[in-house]
Amino acid sequence: MTPTQTSPHDNKEGKKGERIAKVMARAGLCSRRDAERWINEGRVSVNGNILTTPACVVSDADNIIVDGKALPGKEKSRLFLYHKPAGLVTSNKDEQGRDTVFDKMPKELPRVMTVGRLDINTEGLLLLTNDGELARYLELPATGWKRQYRVRAYGHTSEDQLEKLKKGLVVDGIRYKGIEASLETKQGDNCWINISLREGKNREVRNIMKAIGLEVNRLIRTSYGPFHLGKLPKSSVTEVKYKMMLDHMPEFFDKSQ
Repeated sequence: MTPTQTSPHDNKEGKKGERIAKVMARAGLCSRRDAERWINEGRVSVNGNILTTPACVVSDADNIIVDGKALPGKEKSRLFLYHKPAGLVTSNKDEQGRDTVFDKMPKELPRVMTVGRLDINTEGLLLLTNDGELARYLELPATGWKRQYRVRAYGHTSEDQLEKLKKGLVVDGIRYKGIEASLETKQGDNCWINISLREGKNREVRNIMKAIGLEVNRLIRTSYGPFHLGKLPKSSVTEVKYKMMLDHMPEFFDKSQ
């Protein structure tokens, strides 16, 4: 490798290929966004040239090195359901030294990344995949998959108040689209509420509940699109069958072949 050369790989022969960040994501190494950051940090080379821009198209014939190691070959897309317990950070590493979901996962699990995030105090269903492009597809608002939650909150509300949330609302300058919410039970000063939403903005459920006078003290995600938490034990992982992935995401797999 010649580290003094920093120009991107040229596709002089007009060969077909894909952007380097997409190839890295499909190999399960990282997300496309992380791949672009790694490239800007000088951690990726193609055919001996260190890249300084993600504007690079590569093919199977190219020699791609990331952090001194050859890029793994493209793996078959896999998807896992994980029952995240409260108290874990949804990241690979935490600057405050707190435990992450990756610290507590079964050792036999392959290299995976999370589909979106759950905050440290939120529990329930978290999707994992070895395919960065699949993770990106599942996170996109355009995919339109519904996320469902059970919420235990301190305070009092009514079906009429929850019905108004279908119109959406603005909290601290942030516009939240309409959500579906229904009162499940009341237990003294607490109530259980079922919530469905499609956006999944940062702390969306907690912020919306606070806006109507409720303080969330337990938040459980029970489903993400067609995938359900069911009776999966806490800290356990189960793999989604490939046929089920094809059935529910045909447009993704048609494009990715």
